[in-house]
Amino acid sequence: MSQSQVTQATHLPVAAGQVGRLTQSLMAMVLGLFIVGVVGFSHIDVIHNAAHDVRHSNAFPCH
Repeated sequence: MSQSQVTQATHLPVAAGQVGRLTQSLMAMVLGLFIVGVVGFSHIDVIHNAAHDVRHSNAFPCH
């Protein structure tokens, strides 16, 4: 086995871990945007008020 083959084999798990973290980060951002955007503008009063209170408690400007 040559040195380049050994180097490539040791870098594969690191790249796979980075892809997993990137995927998790993107999914967390999508979920956060959904909660802040879609739920915050809901016409159901209970859901809207809950999202509104969370935005205020996190110092997120909403109006």
